[in-house]
Amino acid sequence: MMTPDDVVVARRRISPWVRETPIIRWDDHPAHPLLKLEALQVTGSFKARGAFNRVLAAREAGTIGDAGVIGASGGNAGLALAYAAHRLGIPAEIVVPKTSSPVKLERLRTLGATVVACGQRYGDAYDWALARQRESGALFVHAYDQVEVVAGQGTVGLEFLDQAGPLDVVVVAAGGGGLVAGVRLAMPHETRVIAVEPTLAPTIRQALAAGGPVDVEVSGVAADSLGARRCGDLAYEVISSMGVESVLVEEEEMVAARQLLWDEFRLVGEYGGVAALAALLADKVKTSGHDRIGIIFCGANSDPSDLVKHDEIG
Repeated sequence: MMTPDDVVVARRRISPWVRETPIIRWDDHPAHPLLKLEALQVTGSFKARGAFNRVLAAREAGTIGDAGVIGASGGNAGLALAYAAHRLGIPAEIVVPKTSSPVKLERLRTLGATVVACGQRYGDAYDWALARQRESGALFVHAYDQVEVVAGQGTVGLEFLDQAGPLDVVVVAAGGGGLVAGVRLAMPHETRVIAVEPTLAPTIRQALAAGGPVDVEVSGVAADSLGARRCGDLAYEVISSMGVESVLVEEEEMVAARQLLWDEFRLVGEYGGVAALAALLADKVKTSGHDRIGIIFCGANSDPSDLVKHDEIG
């Protein structure tokens, strides 16, 4: 079982390499929630924290060879790993589904990563990456299901507490569960942690119902960032044993939250990145009137062209 100490160690390790992202208080909302703007992290998502922790820990242990690192992801995890490898001077190979966004693939190449397109889904790329790792001897970096990765993601929780003080409720978007598990470890026992998933990608909800991780069909507008077909084993262990709550949001609720984030704050988010905010706006986060609520806005790698651009004043 992972412990909060894993997150503390991760924070010391990665602090020179990641940003301390700001928080803002949304006073126009009745609950006055505090928004942690983790979408302003390097590479545009929280994933950089886990990638740096995994690679730095391996470098400390002397387990990275000439082949460098390898991972499977056509999205934020791949960008984070490519960036970490670039900063640390380590070769990186990123295996992506053939359906990955051309914009993200170009960013991967710009960071110096070798990009291999394989299959139509993340699972296809993942299987190919594992086979390739056995051949090359590169360090495999999982998108969400390794101790160092989960602990690295949890550092956003420690940072949030330092900036905001005690929080009664923290709301977190969830795909494979690495972020929400890390945040749960970082938070005091009395803080409620709520995992928010799209109704079309209920990976954690189904794992809790089945008594363990199971494969789930995923689709919808947030599938590129919250599209893990299976909850991570480490995440499930933390989530199921430490009382993480589960909430589902609809497609239109994420779309509305993304537009509101632009209208209110001029911040561009991806659909998965605003899932936690969507749950609050849809009144799916049940709190008392006195609760201090924290919302993690966790991803910004989105094409802003479909946002409604209201006329500017003047």
